[in-house]
Formats: sequence, structure tokens, C-alpha cells
Amino acid sequence: MRTHLFFATAPSRLIQGSIMRICIVGAGFSGATIARYLAENGIASLVIDERNHLAGNCHTERDPETGVMVHKYGPHIFHTGIERVWEFINRHGVMMPYVNRVKANVANKVYSLPVNLHTINQFFGKALSPKEARAFVESKARMDIVDPQTFEDQALRFVGNDLYEAFFKGYTRKQWGCEPSELPASILKRLPLRFNYDDNYFNHPYQGMPRDGYTAIIADILNHPGIDVRLGVRHEDLAEDFAHTFYSGPLDRYFNYDLGRLGYRTLDFVPERAEGDYQGAAVINYPDESVPFTRISEHKHFAPWEAASFEKTIVFREYSRLCGPDDIPYYPIRMVAETKLLEQYEARAAQEPNITFIGRLGTYQYLDMDVTIDQAMDVAEAWLAKAKVASL
Repeated sequence: MRTHLFFATAPSRLIQGSIMRICIVGAGFSGATIARYLAENGIASLVIDERNHLAGNCHTERDPETGVMVHKYGPHIFHTGIERVWEFINRHGVMMPYVNRVKANVANKVYSLPVNLHTINQFFGKALSPKEARAFVESKARMDIVDPQTFEDQALRFVGNDLYEAFFKGYTRKQWGCEPSELPASILKRLPLRFNYDDNYFNHPYQGMPRDGYTAIIADILNHPGIDVRLGVRHEDLAEDFAHTFYSGPLDRYFNYDLGRLGYRTLDFVPERAEGDYQGAAVINYPDESVPFTRISEHKHFAPWEAASFEKTIVFREYSRLCGPDDIPYYPIRMVAETKLLEQYEARAAQEPNITFIGRLGTYQYLDMDVTIDQAMDVAEAWLAKAKVASL
């Protein structure tokens, strides 16, 4: 089930022929998708971003020393089961075949993720069949937990204490900065448990990586005469009037944090360059709490079609921490304790005239790229339908 947070009043100032254009805050997938949809329907827009590049946290660029295409704000793997999203992304860039195969270094032993039959047999030193492995894991699971409410409950119910302690507990503490018992079960529901040797991290039928990077795709989406793009511009500094604004910045920031700050996690990346191949995989997680970082990403492996052409490599150690006022927000924490504050901001957002809050930050949701695009399409379609009615 897809969740939509759609706040918008009728575009009362937009009349047939469009007397003024639309403002879109944020040049990531949400803003770019909406801008393109409106442009193809005759609605002009100004897209702004306070950073000096396109694509938001999906931004990619060539590392000048190694030549490797780097995901500047951490790995982004495109995967979806939504056909119209897959068609859209392929219309604006060349998607190359890519399967995300994640490894985990636990106590100096390397395992496959997500937890699958190979992981189970290797971890417990067994050679179980799928049926035997299912029964074995169920024997270790906490069957008394009928309705898991927390991340910890979900893990103990489905994988048991041993696998939970090894692969999930420490990693979760480092990634989210809190106890797994404080996080909702929905976070772990994103991670599958398999009783075969399939180590494809995702189940979606469409998976790939952009040949020329995500920034090139965003640039192509925004390449339309009806779209004006300005970088290095803050929404707070705009003086121009607009018929409507689509805002993908942090929800609480729009209201100047009047009610307090919503919680986000931010990431620090420590690069290292080396000769040849550093770790032989795109991503290796480090769940042990004795290791301060959460994972190491070797970015040339995100482009296997060109990886062998690079003599040097670049890796990033990734550290997660609480987002401060001057940091880039990555993940909304959505702690139970924040529910009331979020509801207050949502109520205020619903009363704002001529503005729609979009994307991961604007709706304070953890959204994958494909869902971000799909929701942006829905929002653009709904707004345009209202605009047509208002112009009659």
C-alpha cells in the first residue's frame, strides 16, 4: 500500500493561460518529476535548489582522481515494481542492469544479505535444506510475539535472538542512534528473510543503475523550455509571487521550526582511495558495535560495466549520527515520541494556501526513489486537475 501526504488548496490564482508560473523547491526526483509533468501540460515553473547541483541526495559525479562515478550522498540503487516509474526513468536516461548484493562483516566473517539460506547455513555451520532451515529458524523465533510493534519485536519474532544480535541489533543502534525497541516494526519489514540462495537485496522486477549517473537523469527531466532552473537559491530568499509552490524541503523548516525540530539522521562519509579493488563488492555492512561506521561502499562496483577500466578505486566509510541544525537531513526518524509534533506540523501544512509539501523531507517519510517519483506523479496529476477546474 502506498501512503500519500497531499496538502494543497485549490490553485485559485491560476486561470486558463496561466498568468504566473509555479515554484518548485528542490531539484531532486520529486521536484523534477512534478516540473516535467506540468511543463508537458503547458504549465511553466521555476525550480530552485539551495545546493549548487541537481539531484539532491541522489547527486552523482565523477571523482577527479579515480574517474569513478561517485554517489556523493551515499549509495542509491534504483528498483521498482511500478511500471510507469520504470518507463519514466528509462525515458530520461540509460538504465544498466544491476543487482544489489550486499555483504555483512560480522566478527571478521563475511556473510550474504539479506539473510538467506546461505547466511543461515554459514552462520550456524549447517547444510540445511529450505524446509529444514525454515523449521530451524522457527525453532529459534519468539513465537510468543503475536503482533510485533517494534523493530526488536519484529526481528525476534521472525529470525530469533542469534541472527538478530549478529546482523540487526548493533547495526540498527549505529544507524538510528537509539534502541531497536524504540523503532517501529515497519522498518524491518523492508528487509526480507529467504529460505533459498537468492542474495538479490531487492525483490522488484525492475532494477538497474543509470549509466551516466542520477544527476544526468535529473538534468534530462528538467530539460524543457517550460522549466527554469536556478541553483544556489534558497526558498526563503525568493521575492517573486507564484500561483502555487511545491515544497520538498524539511517540513519543520518551512515553519521556521516554530514548534520544535523533527528528528533526522545525517551521514558522514570518509573517503579512501587505493589501487585496484578494495573489497570486491559494492557494499559491505559492519553490524558489530565495536566498529564505529555502518558500512563501506566501493563505488566503482555500482557500475560493473566500467569497473574493470579503473586502475584506482574509491571507498567511503559511512557514519550515522543525529542531524544538527547545519547538517544535511537524510532519514526521518519518526519516533513514537514525535508523533504529536508531526501531527501539529501536518495540521499547519494543511492550512497553508497554495502550497503542497512533497518528497521525503516535505512529508517526513522514508521514501525510496521509485515511490518518490510515483507520488510526485500523483501529486502533479491531482493538482493539474484542480487547476483546470479552477480555471473554468
